[in-house]
Amino acid sequence: MSTSRLFSGIQPSGIIHLGNYLGAIKQWLELTKKYDSIFCIVDLHALTVRQKSAELRKNTIELAKIYLALGLDPQKSTIFIQSQVSEHTELAWILNTLAKLPELERMTQFKDKSIAHKENINAGLFTYPVLMAADILLYDTAAVPVGEDQKQHVELARTLARRFNEYFGETFVIPESLIQKQGARIMGLDDPLKKMSKSAVSSFNFIALTDDAKTVEKKIARAVTDSGREVVSGSDKPALTNLLTIHSLLKNQTIAQSEKEFVGQGYADFKKALSLEINKFLQPIQKKISATDDKTVLKILFDGQSRAKKLAEKKMKEVKEKVGLI
Repeated sequence: MSTSRLFSGIQPSGIIHLGNYLGAIKQWLELTKKYDSIFCIVDLHALTVRQKSAELRKNTIELAKIYLALGLDPQKSTIFIQSQVSEHTELAWILNTLAKLPELERMTQFKDKSIAHKENINAGLFTYPVLMAADILLYDTAAVPVGEDQKQHVELARTLARRFNEYFGETFVIPESLIQKQGARIMGLDDPLKKMSKSAVSSFNFIALTDDAKTVEKKIARAVTDSGREVVSGSDKPALTNLLTIHSLLKNQTIAQSEKEFVGQGYADFKKALSLEINKFLQPIQKKISATDDKTVLKILFDGQSRAKKLAEKKMKEVKEKVGLI
């Protein structure tokens, strides 16, 4: 069993924003130096919310392009589409027979999404943490980079792995959560008390990785700020703390270093500088996305599928033998 494998994934549902990069993908790039890394486009998870088929296909390809443009190297990491490796759903069903209803009922994301999608509280929405556990356990994953809001799902994966191992014998690696101390939760520009979200009602909540320079300037100009004049962070200044976190992460420095840059300056100066920093980051990425054709992306995804499939088949063979399936 590998003790140095990493797994993570993002749903291809809607816009990928700066929070996705700073809270997840930026960390992935560093972790690929240390771990055998698997990055999945989790399209089956996206189905828990109603999708238009043509949009889902387009978003899947676009997300792969973004992965590549942000620096994920298909020569060093395995990049593939979840639904193209059927072992994910096979293992999910077996783990469903081990998961307990109270465990799933406690999932905060199920509660939140049930409120947001009252017209479509489906069984998949309820059990998708089990599919996420299957995603992780299928590859003997040692580390899962997640935000604080996803830690609960990794804990379920750990619980199910232990439960299976205790009943059927040692089979799964017990995964660990890797949570960034800074930037793990980038908050909404319009509400610094809630996480930046691609499903937000207002587009002024997030900076999309595809936003042009003028759109970025407009969104940052409209971003909520706190009372006072100084550009400083603090528990009583959630809005400024969030904006300073974004600035510091883009510049690879501490929040204190970002604060020093704006001593004696006001919010307008800070927002102008932040917009410039964001656009400096986004423009080369957008050029790479535009320059990557669908055929190239599909080849990379199919190559990744082939590598992932070999690992998944081996693990499912072991699981079926342990469970007693012929």
